[in-house]
Amino acid sequence: MTHYSRSEDIVLTIYIRDPDRTMLAKRLVLSSGLLGKGSVSLAARGYATIGTAADGGPFVPPFIPLVSESGFPGAVGNTPLVRLNKLSDETGTNIYGKAEFMNPGGSVKDRAALFIIQDAEKKGLIKPGGTIVEGTAGNTGIGLAHMCRARGYKCVIYMPNTQSQGKIDHLRRLGAEVYPVPAVAFDNPDNYNHQAKRHADRLDNAVWTNQFDNVANRQAHIETTGPEIWAQTNGKLDAFTCATGTGGSLAGTTRYLKEISNGRVKAFLADPPGSVLHSYISSGGKLIERSGSSITEGIGQGRVTDNLKPDIELMDGSLTISDEKTINMVYRLLDEEGLYLGASSCLNVVAAYEVAQKLGPGSTVVTLLCDSADRYADRLFSRKWLQSKNLDVLPEHLQKYIVLE
Repeated sequence: MTHYSRSEDIVLTIYIRDPDRTMLAKRLVLSSGLLGKGSVSLAARGYATIGTAADGGPFVPPFIPLVSESGFPGAVGNTPLVRLNKLSDETGTNIYGKAEFMNPGGSVKDRAALFIIQDAEKKGLIKPGGTIVEGTAGNTGIGLAHMCRARGYKCVIYMPNTQSQGKIDHLRRLGAEVYPVPAVAFDNPDNYNHQAKRHADRLDNAVWTNQFDNVANRQAHIETTGPEIWAQTNGKLDAFTCATGTGGSLAGTTRYLKEISNGRVKAFLADPPGSVLHSYISSGGKLIERSGSSITEGIGQGRVTDNLKPDIELMDGSLTISDEKTINMVYRLLDEEGLYLGASSCLNVVAAYEVAQKLGPGSTVVTLLCDSADRYADRLFSRKWLQSKNLDVLPEHLQKYIVLE
């Protein structure tokens, strides 16, 4: 959101929905006579204050409720920004999580799914009744499956067989054909992405959406996530951080925030064990052999994807987050904030917490709360599973949440 004042009027750019794009910029000219003291009474009635009016007071636009005339696709995005109060107070900073689990398909990947399918339609790569094929660790597949039902396409998903059974079952309930295949490196021809491409090539009227290297994924976050965060913080943020799988969320959001702030907003990549991107950034561009593994799903990478490549030089640094810190944050956020989040979301929060500590008191840091814990509950809250990963190390007061054997 951007705005500026003239002597008589305010010109405001807001983001609204329409059936063809997730967000559209629309310029509104508001008479200065609508501002001033009147804004105080509006604020008292619960409207949000955004920006500064011509007279120096708060500018309060009327609340515009979201109505999606296009159904599921138009409901993607515009998620709340949630202050993580305990962590913020502990550090003397403002740590916010963007509640991407509130997207209609339940995750941040709804944004990429929408833009990827729209891009294929605009390029004439798919026609009504066709088939969308993707290789995915889960959430992009779920977003695509929802979008395919809404758009009338068939959906085929290839995924590593290391993913949770909950995600596989969820995809099948959405009508997708799911093929769990052995998890092998990207340079192996049997990698799940390559198998997905071959499947699409065998069909008529089908497209492999190629989420890792299809830059429509990144564009989703340039056009929606970045502008939403900027508007929600009124431009008063110091840093953004999140982990990356395809690279779209981190790259696109970083690109927007860097450009609109003239480089002032810092960006940090968060990495789980087993990923090479932290070492790539900290070493100045040297890829090392991938080793180790993580409990997180859908994040971490062994290469620089086409989505990440244009923006990786914009990173101000990176962090590697241990599984021990991540699992502790899963339980801590549930206990302290009432937030029931998956491991990748909690890794992001650990990263935001560490960035906030680095930047110091008064700073504002934003991250993404990618999805809820629902799809991983049979693991994250199982004592047997935690013990199998050597992660049954929670403080006594958090043990009560381990409710599964």
